[in-house]
Amino acid sequence: MHRDQSPLRAHPAHELLPPLHLDLDQMLDEFTRQRVRATFRFDPEMAAVITVEFMAERGPGLVWRIGRELLHHGVTSMSGVGDVRMWPTLPTLPGAPPSSWLLLDSGEVEALFELPTEPLKEWLDTTYRSVAAEAEMAGLNWDGFLMDLVRGPGTASE
Repeated sequence: MHRDQSPLRAHPAHELLPPLHLDLDQMLDEFTRQRVRATFRFDPEMAAVITVEFMAERGPGLVWRIGRELLHHGVTSMSGVGDVRMWPTLPTLPGAPPSSWLLLDSGEVEALFELPTEPLKEWLDTTYRSVAAEAEMAGLNWDGFLMDLVRGPGTASE
């Protein structure tokens, strides 16, 4: 999945699970980190996708839609290919809380974030209690998705 460009949409639902707010470290280079606030949102009607908004210090935030399964697997092992990849970090200090790397690649720009694993894992586990993996595609608007494919990009809907 990639940056807020997916035509696969579900009808909006009342958000039953509160969003998760995390402070991430964006790696600007090998030694420089910048704190970034991110909000993870779950919509039960589009359960396969987690919406993540990265808040900018100035200006609008950036929204990415990331597969829930990719995030879930990424806290324990390498997950994802292409635009979004995630994997656990190697422990640096004994007793340090576990963290994971999240790499976002738009084609023009890459962004690498370190995020705390435990709060994300617990929140994702809650999403799976809300909508099981086997049922996550049930709420997707397949008719709308297929119509968008047939019409093609830039074609007005009826």
